[in-house]
Amino acid sequence: MPTPAAEQALSILRDGSQFQWYVIPIFVLVVYVYAVEVERRNWNLVFAGLALWGVDWFNEIWNSLVFHFTNYAPVWGAPGKTAYLILIGLNIEICFNFFILAIVFAKMLPPDKNLKVLGIPNRWFFAVLDSIICVIIELLLNSVSALTWDYSWWNARAPWLIFLIGYFPFFVVSFWVYDMKSVRTKAVTVGAILAFDAACLIIFGAILKWI
Repeated sequence: MPTPAAEQALSILRDGSQFQWYVIPIFVLVVYVYAVEVERRNWNLVFAGLALWGVDWFNEIWNSLVFHFTNYAPVWGAPGKTAYLILIGLNIEICFNFFILAIVFAKMLPPDKNLKVLGIPNRWFFAVLDSIICVIIELLLNSVSALTWDYSWWNARAPWLIFLIGYFPFFVVSFWVYDMKSVRTKAVTVGAILAFDAACLIIFGAILKWI
């Protein structure tokens, strides 16, 4: 039996009547952010952003599968107000947020990847710091029921799993792609991540209709 939060999310899942016009200017902002970096040929940032976005999609897909197989609840849900709920834990606003998030945080990386901060290699330092910031934001979102958690092992009393699974891998992969030496390698890696996501969406969504 689905939880009330899961039921609420299901009631608006991919419901076009939820549409709000603010989606359009946010979309334009996302395009603008990437257009600026492409114009500058700043491929490190472009592919870092796409890598993080792709890893988030992977997280959202398995989260939706958790709900399918348990028929109880996803690990996290997004049943609150939204212009469009894409998956049970992913709305259009979250999707656009992650599109830009890596670019914002990657801009803070020191040019020298070997530089240490407080004795820690700076890529690892910022991956930890950025993840902590995101967990804090998620705790605030949960406090106003914008994000819901129904499992005892994934909540404000156990934030380490949200850190380790929910965010830390995003930044590790994003910064790893950022530091790759060739644009070709970045493109192939990000292409593989997005292709895997697309295959999962086709199989589990369009064909099996599990998500």
